[in-house]
Amino acid sequence: MIIRKSTAEIEGMALAGQLVHETLQLCAEAVEPGITMLELDRIADEHLASRGGTPTSKGYKGYPAALCISPNSMVVHGIPTGYRAKEGDLISLDLGVTLNGLVADSAVTVPVGEIDPDAQRLLDVCQEALAAGIEQAQVENRLSDISHAIQVVVEDAGFSVVRSLVGHGVGRSYHDDPQIPNYGPPGRGPLLQEGMTLAIEPMITAGGPDVYVHEDDWSISSVDDSLAAHFEHTVAITPEGPRILTKAGAALLR
Repeated sequence: MIIRKSTAEIEGMALAGQLVHETLQLCAEAVEPGITMLELDRIADEHLASRGGTPTSKGYKGYPAALCISPNSMVVHGIPTGYRAKEGDLISLDLGVTLNGLVADSAVTVPVGEIDPDAQRLLDVCQEALAAGIEQAQVENRLSDISHAIQVVVEDAGFSVVRSLVGHGVGRSYHDDPQIPNYGPPGRGPLLQEGMTLAIEPMITAGGPDVYVHEDDWSISSVDDSLAAHFEHTVAITPEGPRILTKAGAALLR
């Protein structure tokens, strides 16, 4: 069942989304050679506590940290460790925040210092795919229009969509219906309606689409050890177009 949110709920999610954005920016600015993943998690945890927000991941199904931090070939759900960032790394930061009972969710992949041009292209394409998916989050479009738009951008660039991982509804809980694959034909699935709130999140690799789960039962990496990128926004469907709730100002996408 897809839960449509009231105007008041969307405004509440936008407040949570601003805190997500602010916290991810703070962590991204701290990413430099030598910093540990545990230190990045501490920065996020302490900042959220200072602003009255709760990291939604912490304690979710036993997850132990505020941030999911996934270096290089790790796609998502990495548990922060003592790993130290190195020049040329890609570090994915994924954060959900609960504020006044409402949830917003976002992710960014951050370069460490100077990175390879091919790695930069992977980041650029993932962000382009996210923008293309968001552009399709329009009233009366179909859910798979989002999926298809993402797939076209990624595969036209020669990269792979991770097909076993999906975006999702979000708002009253961390993971609501519907699931949002990052591939598929257009024009299928439920009609998008005003008040739906979606976490749209292309997860892509520079190599093949296959992934595996580590022994910690959380971390997910590419089978071929190829670099991965992950960008995500929480988006509300409005009559005026898609409203990104996890960016500065929660402005309408124009």
